[in-house]
Amino acid sequence: MQAETLDRRGFLKVSALAGGGLMLSASLPLGGAMAKEAGAAAAMLNAYVAIAADGAVTITAKNPEIGQGIKTMLPMIIADELDVDWDQVKIEQALSNPAIYGAQFAGGSFATPMNWDPMRQMGAVARDMLVRAAAEGWGVPASECTTGSGKVRHQASGREIGYGAVAAKAATLKPADPATLKLKDPKDYKIIGKPTGGVDSPRIVKGQPIFGIDTVLPGMLHAIYETCPVFGGKFKSANLDAVMKQPGVTRAVAIRGGDVADGLVDGVAILGSNWWLVNKARETLKVEWDHGDNARHSTAGYAEQAAQLLAKPAAADVRRDGDPEAALKKAAKTVTARYEYPFLHHSTLEPQNCTALYKDGKMEIWAPSQTPQSGREIVSKALGIPQEAITIHMIRIGGGFGRRLMNDYMAQAAAIAKEMPGTPVKLLWSREDDTRHGFYRPGGWHEFRAGLDKKGRLTAFADHFVTFGKDGKPLTGANIGPTEFPAGLVSDLVIGQSMMASNLPTGFMRAPTSNAFAYVFQSFLDEVAEAAGKDLPTLILELLGEPRQLPGMEFPGRKMPGLHTGRARGVVERVVALSSWQGRPSAHTGRAKGFAFYFSHLGYFAEVVDVSVSPEGEVKPEKIWIVGDVGSQIINPSGAYNQVRGAAIDGLGQSLLGAAVTQADGRVEQSNFHDYPVPRIDIVPPIEVEFLKTDNPPTGLGEPALPPVIPALFNAVYAATGKRVRSLPFQPEMVATA
Repeated sequence: MQAETLDRRGFLKVSALAGGGLMLSASLPLGGAMAKEAGAAAAMLNAYVAIAADGAVTITAKNPEIGQGIKTMLPMIIADELDVDWDQVKIEQALSNPAIYGAQFAGGSFATPMNWDPMRQMGAVARDMLVRAAAEGWGVPASECTTGSGKVRHQASGREIGYGAVAAKAATLKPADPATLKLKDPKDYKIIGKPTGGVDSPRIVKGQPIFGIDTVLPGMLHAIYETCPVFGGKFKSANLDAVMKQPGVTRAVAIRGGDVADGLVDGVAILGSNWWLVNKARETLKVEWDHGDNARHSTAGYAEQAAQLLAKPAAADVRRDGDPEAALKKAAKTVTARYEYPFLHHSTLEPQNCTALYKDGKMEIWAPSQTPQSGREIVSKALGIPQEAITIHMIRIGGGFGRRLMNDYMAQAAAIAKEMPGTPVKLLWSREDDTRHGFYRPGGWHEFRAGLDKKGRLTAFADHFVTFGKDGKPLTGANIGPTEFPAGLVSDLVIGQSMMASNLPTGFMRAPTSNAFAYVFQSFLDEVAEAAGKDLPTLILELLGEPRQLPGMEFPGRKMPGLHTGRARGVVERVVALSSWQGRPSAHTGRAKGFAFYFSHLGYFAEVVDVSVSPEGEVKPEKIWIVGDVGSQIINPSGAYNQVRGAAIDGLGQSLLGAAVTQADGRVEQSNFHDYPVPRIDIVPPIEVEFLKTDNPPTGLGEPALPPVIPALFNAVYAATGKRVRSLPFQPEMVATA
């Protein structure tokens, strides 16, 4: 039975007959302000509630789980409105099936704002059906019945009945229009707002197989996939016969692909009885590649081109308000500075992997993907398999951070499996594969200019941003938006952009673009504040002014709200108080605090970092204070605090460890954790987190806490040493005082 071929009423009837219980399929529109802003692609969401005859409740988690806690959080919302106890609930991961579930993805911190109203409505619809079923059986008005702990109660007669006993009858009733149902008052929440452990955490702690890398199927072969070390290179020939003679090797085959990195690119697959043997056999593989002109790209070449572009006017304006050039000329004081940052790699602890089985013209895939539907489309296009013939199991992801928005590994696994019909194939990248074949956070260069009047007020602001692009459009993750702070708060402002080419595939990294722009904009504004004789919180509060909503950004089919100055003021003022901020220090003593604020992904965060810096330039974070505003409700405090602290640690790793992706002769030079370090426990200080609850719909937490920690850290380093860090990757000699 294909569930997606049944209408809602039909599905309810079939479910009731199948198990004597209730299975609710709800296709509900987005509610609240997000309904107007999410656009057609996210206009309908689907989820399932199943109640067995014995009262057991199963809630299906619709989105991929990458450690952000969504597999726990979304079912919590449903369960609370359903009015069951959390220990009554079992969670099951959905298959990738947009016909039933609508959009299924993990990214952009969208899960909460897109699903808050629909998930509550889903629980309320199910509860209403159960109440009506019980009321009909008792012959009483449904309005006289209440619910709790998975039971319906009629106080006047003292009767109660478990959900399981009325589930089958409830399944025969017509679901109510969700808009007509009253949702719970927040004061009555029993699950929402309570710290709740992740539903998978016990299995993870025990080391049980749960991730994509753990997938095992009967008769499965293991595979590696060798691709050109120069991005964009094409396969010419290889010594496949020699590879086939290696121990454990079942087959070696060349696979032709296209020229789109997030798809199937040319490569050589080696398959065998276990991964270690096929990876060992790779050492004998000799491939001749056609690099084309891609080998001309290098990090040194990018820096040279960027310097040439910065010496000229920006190629195009992203935003222009007033006459910034004239305002700069009239300014009583001007501040200028250049900032730059490198390409970065996601470094997911679980390397890319995917398992696939091709049989009878159909493809079944087990994939740790943030965007499984995109992967289905890629596989269909690359291999000529109809999308409806592709089944995707969404497997727990061992780290995403944006890397698994791309599905190249899925296309590779499927292509290899098609070469071996009837045999499951598990593709696993080595760490070297993962490091050298990513979709990297783009590097960038900024030349800032700011003008101050005689009273130290910011009157003019200009940024010339040099980034990477093709055919007049920025590469993925290399764009800058027109609302970048302080846009909209300075009357004479320009954000200009120039672009150059790169063969490196680029992609979104946790807090896309914001993870770079917060560093350069908030660091430069700290310079501006110093020139004005102020500290950065004072400058930002002056810019914010009275509470008001600024215009947002327009996307095809979607509008994102802009910054609200009142909400920004709230987190700035609170973190200043929480951290006992004392303003800009009068001397550089080797220890100091730094501040930064940033608005991204609908979240408002202000952060203070306390650092000590040795004479040799070794930076040690001593403590971090974080205040965030993500709306009226923290759904799962346990997950929320983990997300914020994890984001801060992520930012520390990007800042302090000297991590950078560099390129020579068209290929990435780094290969593993020894030359691309990731944060470890020794750099993590105490992190104090506080949320301001405001009268706004709740929004996401996976990303917005990361951007401010980077400039707050380096503003603290400057306050401690008197040396600005305007270029990343960071090296201790940049701030050494010995």
